[in-house]
Amino acid sequence: MAQNTRSADLDFAADLFKAADKMRGGLEPSECKRVALGLIFLKYISEAFQAMHDQLAEDEFADPEDPEEYLAENVFWVPETARWSHNQNNAKSENIGKMIDDAMEAIEAEPTNETP
Repeated sequence: MAQNTRSADLDFAADLFKAADKMRGGLEPSECKRVALGLIFLKYISEAFQAMHDQLAEDEFADPEDPEEYLAENVFWVPETARWSHNQNNAKSENIGKMIDDAMEAIEAEPTNETP
């Protein structure tokens, strides 16, 4: 029984690698890693931003669209076109790659996101 389970696990792993290769398409593995890590970073900072945005929206004395509010809390300011929700809504666009690149550039260019 243990032999069958181990064999099934190996078959499953092989299937996962085949799927990853298919999704990767013509990208080299190192380039695919850069893309994947960039998307993980974008998702992470977008979630932190959205949590702070929601919190600020509940405060009548705060402006959830003021980048300085995020700086005070050490949260990246994410411009609207760089937010995960915006990119997710445009995921099927033929320009999604450029949109993601532009999103990363917009985040980097934001003065409140610069490190001292």
